[in-house]
Amino acid sequence: MSGNAYDAGRLNLPFTGICTFGKYPFRTPDAPIDADVAILGAPFDAGAQWRAGARFGPRGVREASTLFAFGHGGAYDHEDGVTYLEGARIVDLGDADIIHTDTLGSHRNIETDVRRILAAGALPVVIGGDHSINIPCIEAFEDHGPIHILQLDAHLDFVDERHGVTRGHGNPMRRAAEKPWVTGLTQVGIRNVSSTAKEGYEAAEAMGSKIVSVRQARALGVEGVLALIPEGARLYVTIDIDGFDPSIAPGTGTPSHGGFLYYEGLELLAAAAKRHEIVGLDLVEVAPDYDPTGSTSVLAAQLLLNVIGRILHARGGG
Repeated sequence: MSGNAYDAGRLNLPFTGICTFGKYPFRTPDAPIDADVAILGAPFDAGAQWRAGARFGPRGVREASTLFAFGHGGAYDHEDGVTYLEGARIVDLGDADIIHTDTLGSHRNIETDVRRILAAGALPVVIGGDHSINIPCIEAFEDHGPIHILQLDAHLDFVDERHGVTRGHGNPMRRAAEKPWVTGLTQVGIRNVSSTAKEGYEAAEAMGSKIVSVRQARALGVEGVLALIPEGARLYVTIDIDGFDPSIAPGTGTPSHGGFLYYEGLELLAAAAKRHEIVGLDLVEVAPDYDPTGSTSVLAAQLLLNVIGRILHARGGG
């Protein structure tokens, strides 16, 4: 059988082949990016202060995403009456080059790849890794601002410096707030006993952050939370999987009870995509080894695919 005929007859079932995200096409690092969305793995967890393992997050999320990869004809949502991801031009660029024990070098490589995605006019979707990988992602937007950050997370991540560390997973929102192209932060899901002292909350608010707990978000509702974001703001969305309750997301380094359920997170992000231009997205802190059921990785993959679908639909592109 000829190569073309064989390829045309392949079923490409979810459990066969290479686990790219959603089984979308793979592009080598030096290939041109001709797509609306580019997936980048950032398997770095040297910024974690307690349980490591998020370095396996990109691999776990990619594998879980094949569950939703029965062809690329789109996914019909009967509640919305919309077929999402129909004709979506998505590519997987593989992983940024991570240098063992070298935070600055690894972050520099992540930033370089995100800059390449932005230069191609595609939406960067970065799968971590611990939350420190957000730092180079935001640095890549130096020439693509202004941006406002919408964070879904259990923790504030606004530590300036701890034990000499300034680029760990407790620092990204502080580093972001320092950037002149970041106009503000809306931090949603922050709750319970945290590693951030009272001064951290005061510093965040002084630097323009709006902090909303899970219970406050439920009281405000989706529209009330989004009303905290300036009208017309271009959004960069960062999702820490521990923003969700550990009953559905146990596979993470720093679980915190009292988190969001799936539809609470999706409805907030779907409404944000309707109201604002979302220009970048990362999802971090999935650590598959702490969840033998794989449900955390499935949650992350399902959430990403649904959010990407709503972003593209809001743009009029499927």
